[in-house]
Amino acid sequence: MHISVIGCGYLGAVHATCMAELGHDVVGIDVDAGKVDLLNSGKAPFHEPGFDELLARQVSGGRLRFSTDYADVRDAQVHFIAVGTPQSEEGYAADMTYVDAAVAGLIPHLVEHPDGPTLVVGKSTVPVGTAARLAAQVGGSPAHLVWNPEFLREGFAVQDTLTPDRIIYGLPGDPDAAEASGAVLDAVYTSMLAAGIPRLTADYATAELVKVAANSFLATKISFINAMAELCEATGADVTVLAEAIGHDDRIGPKFLRAGVGFGGGCLPKDIRAFMARAGELGVDQALTFLREVDTINTRRRTAAVELAHRLLGGTFSGKRVAVLGAAFKPDSDDMRNSPALDIANAIAGQGARVIITDPAAGPKLAKSRPDMDVAADAFEAAKDADLVLLLTEWRQFRDLDPAELREVVASPQIIDGRNVLDPAAWRAAGWTYHGVGRP
Repeated sequence: MHISVIGCGYLGAVHATCMAELGHDVVGIDVDAGKVDLLNSGKAPFHEPGFDELLARQVSGGRLRFSTDYADVRDAQVHFIAVGTPQSEEGYAADMTYVDAAVAGLIPHLVEHPDGPTLVVGKSTVPVGTAARLAAQVGGSPAHLVWNPEFLREGFAVQDTLTPDRIIYGLPGDPDAAEASGAVLDAVYTSMLAAGIPRLTADYATAELVKVAANSFLATKISFINAMAELCEATGADVTVLAEAIGHDDRIGPKFLRAGVGFGGGCLPKDIRAFMARAGELGVDQALTFLREVDTINTRRRTAAVELAHRLLGGTFSGKRVAVLGAAFKPDSDDMRNSPALDIANAIAGQGARVIITDPAAGPKLAKSRPDMDVAADAFEAAKDADLVLLLTEWRQFRDLDPAELREVVASPQIIDGRNVLDPAAWRAAGWTYHGVGRP
């Protein structure tokens, strides 16, 4: 099939490339000419395991190209909207500027297709009610609107696109339009459906709610175990054993139960805030008041890490050298949006310490964007003569560090394991003062 993808950021570039991998002819549209040129050269503008090779193969194979011109979508039957919905500068609500601009730019180029209806397919995470509003705009064209939310995890984006754990169609209310639209989208995802991936159909509102409900649940689970970590710190209990114990209950499960400095990135924080804002607009804000505490707990874990560092350094950051291992919000990504590691590093530096930060993927980007920060090539360079080391992003390179070797380069062997991924006994045996989150 001929497919277009509007928006070639993280979501759009990955989706476009994976659709080409499935055998479709794909054009990606973006307003950023520099990004388009980079993608057309087969190079990714972000770090994502396995993506570079896939992108280069599809571009060189001729199935995938990128453009700044909406006119290049004219042959496509299916048009995916994959632009960002960042948090508004005025409050918690999602900024719909890019979604609205994408649809407005696309509508003049929508044409009837001989093989069934033309589709405009929303993948962006939007406030519930958006699809109905956009469907009214698209309704004057020869196209139907479908909402098909994405569930990508950074670091697993290719895998999650090609082998998702479910596919959701938010279909038009008219039964004939719904049936015809579903058939076209089935053709896009033929190989996935043949592999047995579950396909669920819903109305627009339900499809929109699936993504934000899922993210809100995950955020709640993370903040719950971090709240338990606070209780463990007050009582001397071990949150890692607690998490393992409750995780054996199959109603709870073990995933997202690792206490630490909290979640970040471009999805969970802004999605739960936008969800709260939309609930307020709908007059049901009390239904989601618990998310406010979820957000508060998450922020508090960052503050707690700074306070612990302050105590370990004798009550002052002035004149101290602090190594921070990690800048991205999670490993296998260079995404620093709402990164706990970067927030903690900035707070410590702002109180007078010299902070040296390192990250295998985000480090080069940080060095360019923040020339005011000391960025080291690796953990040993960052930790040289350090009075304190903080592990804040759980990259394998950091998890696998030899504590005896690292001890040789620091001024004072103190470490805060902000992700609870190190073996406390091994580090203490190597002479370190070890501090985890919610564990003795």
